[in-house]
Amino acid sequence: MMLLTGLVWVFLYARRIPAMQAARRPVQSYTTPETVIELLPDAINYPAYNLKNLFELPVLFYALCLLLYVTGNVVGLYVAAAWGFVAFRALHSVIHCTINRVMARFVCYLISSLLLWLMLIRAAVEVFGN
Repeated sequence: MMLLTGLVWVFLYARRIPAMQAARRPVQSYTTPETVIELLPDAINYPAYNLKNLFELPVLFYALCLLLYVTGNVVGLYVAAAWGFVAFRALHSVIHCTINRVMARFVCYLISSLLLWLMLIRAAVEVFGN
């Protein structure tokens, strides 16, 4: 997930900087996220939206992974669900940053979210249920 976040961040600037240069506006024109959104085409802003997404549910994923590691509760189901979460979040990011098909993006988001909630609920029962 951290690698994915880094890649989206690089992709964001690889798209945004050339677009800003092509727009031939003074750099100071882009002082807030709202003005960037206003001044650049939607497709250029998709990676920025996705980067914000990567600091929402994935934060729970990081905390859960740490909890599972500290409690020594890293078992096959968690590992498989975690990799599924990462895979579907990566696919979500690819869709969001490029073609941005809403239903395809939503399906990836939904599957990744369900995997995360499965992990969280199971961990809560196992770790805190005792």
